[in-house]
Amino acid sequence: MLTRTLVIRMLLSSIIGIITFSGQSIIASDNIELYTPNTKISIPPGESVSYNIDVINKSQVTKKCNISITDIPKIWNYSLKSGAYNIQQISILPGEKKTLSLKIEIPLKVNKGNYYFNVNAGGATLKLIINVSKQGSYKTEFTSEQANMEGHSKSTFSFKTNLKNRTGEKQLYSLKSKTPRGWRVTFKPDYKQATSVEIEPNKTKIITIDITPPQNISAGIYKIPVTAMTNFTSADLELEVVVTGSYEMEMNTPSGLVSTRITAGSEKKTELIITNTGSALLSDVKLNASKPSGWEVTFEPKEVTSIESGKQANIVATIKAAKKAIAGDYVTHINATTPEVSSKLTFRVSVKTSMIWGWVGILIIFIAIGSIIYLFRKYGRR
Repeated sequence: MLTRTLVIRMLLSSIIGIITFSGQSIIASDNIELYTPNTKISIPPGESVSYNIDVINKSQVTKKCNISITDIPKIWNYSLKSGAYNIQQISILPGEKKTLSLKIEIPLKVNKGNYYFNVNAGGATLKLIINVSKQGSYKTEFTSEQANMEGHSKSTFSFKTNLKNRTGEKQLYSLKSKTPRGWRVTFKPDYKQATSVEIEPNKTKIITIDITPPQNISAGIYKIPVTAMTNFTSADLELEVVVTGSYEMEMNTPSGLVSTRITAGSEKKTELIITNTGSALLSDVKLNASKPSGWEVTFEPKEVTSIESGKQANIVATIKAAKKAIAGDYVTHINATTPEVSSKLTFRVSVKTSMIWGWVGILIIFIAIGSIIYLFRKYGRR
């Protein structure tokens, strides 16, 4: 009886050993491990996730492993590569590993939450989780890193904006702006002027928006709304232009007459009026003249500290002709300048010689005539 029991025990031990040995052989034949450091990633809709996954062969034989991705949502796109190639099977030497690149694109229209999927290779499974951080939707984003600019009324304000198509289809956007009369708004997708732009799904276009204010605009803050729209989606962006004022001035005489007469060597005073026709304050208005050689031009005052918008400043210009100036017309250019703007007045001066020289000439003529008559009477009878 004891011998039979012992035999039974030995048989059972042998069977268990065989089963155990067979189980270890199966595990060894499928001894593949999958590894990636980031097994749960949080990301917003419309973005993509990239994984580097190591397939490790821990066995003593070369392994051919079929690769698959399972349980991933059907509308999600992915690519699985080894180097530059899309792969479905790889071969790994004993004790070595191969690195796979997995890229998953999250659609724009997706619900917020956790999504689970598996990477399978040679009997091993790697469970990964993607957390979609917010509710997805079909929409368009119109943004600018700098939506406010400041300058004078003659400036062109150039805004760099980004238009992103966060829909699942290619879109043709119409670009529009609602501005008061006189304003000019120009759209330049990829730096070329246009009124529309085509954008691929989940892509962004750089659009430069040039804004030119109307003439004689007052200083102030102006809101410029712009819109990118299709039949299905649209986005608005508000730009802000701060106009510091326009710099303009005019110079003239009270009568509008820009000519005068003068005698050689004498001087003539002429009143000038400088008018601030812009909307900004004019400061440090300086006067100078471009004049004929030997002439003198002075101003009183020589400089105007400031002229408010719509106001005038009176200047007296004294023009002195050269003593040896011959009769004729001469041109003098009078300039009024500030750091921002300048104005020029062309003044024509007619020079006439002094009357005393005319009388001297007449006297010389009479003396000559008298001398001839005297000589004729004295010597004519002989």
